[in-house]
Formats: sequence, structure tokens, C-alpha cells
Amino acid sequence: MRIPFMKMFVTSPFEGLLEHAEKVKECAWAFQQAMECHLSDRCKSWEKFQKEVITLEHEADVIKRRIRGHLPKGTLLPVDKFQLFRYLREQDKVLDAVKHTLEWLSYRPDPGVPKELEKEYALLVDAVIAPIEELALMVAEARTYFNTFQEPQRVKVKEIIRKLREMEHEADQLEAELNRKLFAICPADPITVIHMVRLVETTGEIADHAENAGDMMRAMLAK
Repeated sequence: MRIPFMKMFVTSPFEGLLEHAEKVKECAWAFQQAMECHLSDRCKSWEKFQKEVITLEHEADVIKRRIRGHLPKGTLLPVDKFQLFRYLREQDKVLDAVKHTLEWLSYRPDPGVPKELEKEYALLVDAVIAPIEELALMVAEARTYFNTFQEPQRVKVKEIIRKLREMEHEADQLEAELNRKLFAICPADPITVIHMVRLVETTGEIADHAENAGDMMRAMLAK
């Protein structure tokens, strides 16, 4: 019978990962509100939501540094320490992608997203938010698994990872459709095209990093 190594800790490293994942989720909600605000002619609070994202990202950095600082050399872990750090890095990159997307949009807030693309872009935003909702759940379930090492719990975590992949694939499809429609707009000035191509790319990266985090979690499960 495998010994539940997590019992040897005063605090599980997955507690910190879950706290960080919850902060990522908060950031995603603020991002979604910012984008809904941008696409609404009546909203005047876009900069407030952008500042909220920046604040949440700083708070997540504090959690990230604490996780790294509380795993000294020689600490006994139920997973490889470097795998844990790789997972944390990908989860943190979700925040980076959110922040970079808002930064890029702020360079050209007017006209921002062309009217002809607003519906498709809103769908893309919703699609990249969906996998972030799953991240915190995945970490919570993984925490339980590494505390008990029960196979049904492991299967539950792997199912969430599978969902992350499906959600990222859906976001990729929406991203491709948006780009096709963008290049079909006539006339469209080159600056608008360049701005939108990069905006769509950075938005899609949010889901990419969420999927990558899932892959890192799968690697830890395979130990």
C-alpha cells in the first residue's frame, strides 16, 4: 500500500497551487468584464477592470514566490519538485496572457475591435475563460489525489485534463474563424488587421497555457 506522503507535510504544496489557481480565476473574471465593457458603447469602466487585472496579477506573484520559497532543497514531495514548478509556471502564464491581451488592446482602444468582428471576438473571450474555470477544480481534485492516492480520484483529475484539451481546441477553432473573417473584411486598413491579428493571438494564448498546465498536471499524475 502506498503511503500518503502528503500527510508528512504541515502544509501541502497543492494548497498554494490552489490559492494561485483561484487568483487566476479571479483575474479571468476581471478580464471577461473588461472585454464585455470594451465591446459595449455604454461602458466607461474599462481602465478600472484593467487595473484590477494588474492588481490580481501582482497578488498571484506573491503566492507564486511563496510556493517556491517554501520548497527548500531536500523537501519530501509526492511529485517531482521541478514538475511542480513547471506546472506553476504554466498556470502563471495564463495570467501573463490575460495581462498582455489587455495591454495590447490599450495601445489602440479606439476603434479597438471592429464592429464586424465583435460577436466572434466575444465568443473567443468566452471560450478562453472556460478552461480557466477548470484549472482551480483540477488543482483541488489533484490535491485530494496526492493526499490519498486513490485511483478513482486520479481518473477524475484526468477527466478534467481531457476537458481542458477539448476547450482549448474549441478556442483554436474560434480563433481561426475570427482570422478568416478579419481578412475577408473589405476595406480594412493594415493597422486594424495587424492590431486584431495580435489581439486574437494573445487572447488564444490564454487557453493555450491553461491546456499546457493540464499537460503538466498529467505528467505529475504519471509519476
